[in-house]
Amino acid sequence: MHRSKRFPTWPLFQRLAPQLAPLEGRERALLWLVAAFVLVACFGPAVPDPTSATGAGFADMRAWHGLPFAMDVASNLPFAVFGVWGLLRLRRFDTLHERLRSAGALDCAWLFFAGLVFTAAGSVFYHLQPDALRLAADRAGMAIAFAGMLGLAVCERVSLRAGWPAACVAFAGGLMAVTVYHERGDVLPWAVVQFGGMALVLGLALLRPVPGAMGLKLGAVIFFYAAAKLLELGDHWVFEATGQIVSGHTLKHLVAACAAWPVLQAVDGLTCRALRHNPRAAAMTARGAPTGTFE
Repeated sequence: MHRSKRFPTWPLFQRLAPQLAPLEGRERALLWLVAAFVLVACFGPAVPDPTSATGAGFADMRAWHGLPFAMDVASNLPFAVFGVWGLLRLRRFDTLHERLRSAGALDCAWLFFAGLVFTAAGSVFYHLQPDALRLAADRAGMAIAFAGMLGLAVCERVSLRAGWPAACVAFAGGLMAVTVYHERGDVLPWAVVQFGGMALVLGLALLRPVPGAMGLKLGAVIFFYAAAKLLELGDHWVFEATGQIVSGHTLKHLVAACAAWPVLQAVDGLTCRALRHNPRAAAMTARGAPTGTFE
């Protein structure tokens, strides 16, 4: 009997049904909060950037074998290491992706770890020769990582289906904020993305995780972020306190990269639980063979 192609098959309908369900309470609150952020970013007063884009304000401007701002450049390596590490871990379990309830969270994890790689590249590009254009590239990489982290937090505490849309909105907003800063010198939209986003993560950390959450420790993420910002603000003080051995900005890079560790732990925990419930997939994954379709 010929089946009409105008209507979805039952498995596809069952898969899409949760995405089409009415918004829940936390989802509605998130939508209103995002709308408020957008209004502030679009219609708030222009705010000039108090920091210098030329690198003149950095405490440690020492070169090493011709490498300018050597410590600030080299300290971006952990971003790249954690980013590649996370992408490899996700790639290993990629064949399980469509069978996990937390597939949306894994999409956000892909975005987050890719953002770390772009953050490392953008920050190195900026610190080699600081200027306004390179600062925009630096912040564009950060916007990708911020979007992935925000999506993960939303998956963890709002709903699994809301995480990826939230990450996409944050990603688009971050890139637009970078463009506005580069074209107009207005840092307000970027401040909304960065500080508003982390304030949202802090608020979400106070809520209970939703069923099927990855188990991401948002408190640890917030701790590393706050410590990194304090080190950035105390750039000169740290440089002098350490006898000009290391600056606060250099340590900021190292500490901020550590925010990837809780995400790595959550991804490992999620995939281990999935493999534990599928012995055949676990055996084939251990051998490095493709797992195919699981029943």
